[in-house]
Amino acid sequence: MKIYSWNVNGIRAAEKKGLIEWIENTEMDILCIQETKAHEEQLNDKLINIDGYKSFFNSGERKGYSGTAVYYKKEPNKIWTGLPDERFNNEGRTINMEYDDFVLMNIYFPNGKQKDERLKFKMDFYDELLDYANKIKNSGKEVIICGDVNTAHNEIDLKNPESNAKYSGFLTEERAWIDKFLDNGFKDTFREFHPDEEKYSWWSYRFKAREKNVGWRIDYFYVSDGLMDRVKNAEIHNEIMGSDHCPISLELE
Repeated sequence: MKIYSWNVNGIRAAEKKGLIEWIENTEMDILCIQETKAHEEQLNDKLINIDGYKSFFNSGERKGYSGTAVYYKKEPNKIWTGLPDERFNNEGRTINMEYDDFVLMNIYFPNGKQKDERLKFKMDFYDELLDYANKIKNSGKEVIICGDVNTAHNEIDLKNPESNAKYSGFLTEERAWIDKFLDNGFKDTFREFHPDEEKYSWWSYRFKAREKNVGWRIDYFYVSDGLMDRVKNAEIHNEIMGSDHCPISLELE
C-alpha cells in the first residue's frame, strides 16, 4: 500500500498545475491533501471524481482557508472528521479513515506565527491530537498520522536553524512536543530510513528559496511503533512542483 500526503496550498490552483495528471500517473492507494482552500461545491466534477479514486472533503467554515481531502482506492471501514474537542473542528483540519488494521489520520496542523493566541491554539491542538491518537492506539488499532505539522523537529530539518529559533515552526516548545509525541510510541518514518539526510518539504515563495533549497521539513508520516516493521519506505518527493510544499510518501507491506 502506497500512501501519499501533500499540502497543495489551494486544490484549485494545484489542479491548474497538473494535480489530476500527477495522481493518475502515480501509483498510490491513498492521497491525503492539506490546505485545499475550497469547499466541495466550488470544485468541478473532474477534480472530485478522479478515475479510479473516491474522494472525501472536510472544508473549514471560512471559505478559501485551510481544509483537507482524501482520495482513495479501497473503501475504508469508516471515515469521519475532527477531533473530540469541538474547538478544533471548524477549520476542516482533520480526516480520519479506519481500515482493518490501522487508522489513518490526515491532518493540517495549525500555524502559530500570526500571534500568541494562535500559537496557544496550535499547542492545544497538538495535545488534543496526541490524546486522541493514544486512545485509538490503546483501543488496539495501529495509527498512521500524516500531514503538514508546521514544525521542524531538529536542526537537520531546516536550512537556517539559528536564525529561526525564535519563530513559530522551530520554537523550543513546538520541538519538545514532537519529542513527547515520539516518546508516546510513534516513529518519524522518514528519519527511520534517512537518519542523516537533509531534505526539505516546504520552501518560502520569497527570495528564490526553493531554487536555493533553503527549506524546512515540516511534513511527516508518523506511525505507531507496532506498525513500523511493516513500513518498507518513506520518501520526500522534492522534485514534484505545484505548491510551496512537495509530496511525501509511505509504503506499507
